[in-house]
Amino acid sequence: MTEPSDLELEVLKAFWRGGAMSAREAQGLIEPELGWSASTTRTVLERMVAKGLLTRRSVHGLAVYEAQKAKVDVIGGVLNRLRGLLEIDGRLPASAFAGSQILSEAEIQELETLLNTTQAEDKA
Repeated sequence: MTEPSDLELEVLKAFWRGGAMSAREAQGLIEPELGWSASTTRTVLERMVAKGLLTRRSVHGLAVYEAQKAKVDVIGGVLNRLRGLLEIDGRLPASAFAGSQILSEAEIQELETLLNTTQAEDKA
């Protein structure tokens, strides 16, 4: 799977909040934030399918899209890239994510475990 761009992360957030949805439903959630036309949204969704970020299935002849990878895994990858960019050594505490609007308390704990396990494996 290719790492998502910043705009693709915004699209993924819509799917993490709303679950599986059609392009039209996604457009309704994405348009206020990104200002995209329906055709731009459809193009981006299809590119995200090709990149392995979304899956596409047909439900009664309607294309339905869904996030391919769990948000904790995607966010963990983004944070690990940032950790490398900033050359951060040491644990990333869960308290750093406490104000998140998109992560539940259980997901914050899962993310902390993922980040700190990945870091320990990288050092080994």
